[in-house]
Amino acid sequence: MVQAHVKGDRMGDYTVVNLMEVEDQAPGFGLAPNLEARFAREALGLQTSGLSYQRLAPNFRMPFGHTHGEQEEVYVILEGSARMALDDEVIELSRWDAVRVPRETARSFEAGPDGVAFLAFGAPRTPETEGADARPIPGWWPDE
Repeated sequence: MVQAHVKGDRMGDYTVVNLMEVEDQAPGFGLAPNLEARFAREALGLQTSGLSYQRLAPNFRMPFGHTHGEQEEVYVILEGSARMALDDEVIELSRWDAVRVPRETARSFEAGPDGVAFLAFGAPRTPETEGADARPIPGWWPDE
């Protein structure tokens, strides 16, 4: 269970959550140990956006790409390096690179030789029902 510190009063409110305490969703999709995926919007009580922490093992390529119906996303590389496929282009990313991706652009990641860890921010917040906004593309990578 996530331990959240929530403050709410007339002076303002906030929520503090350690992302490593948010449940890793990757095992439930058969993607562990190559992928760690912690989706924190519920734990943080986000009203208008989403946040996830993801870590890919060295040289692991996500087995799918995706687009969104509404969400624009920003990805920030925290550790390691990656190749990121964006529609028909593949770009190289390293620590502290930030990439904005519009909703309709197909995207996917492949970790570099040391793996990669990144944060993904998305807005606006969309419905919780599966497939409501994210549109997975199984087996997608533009150079294959």
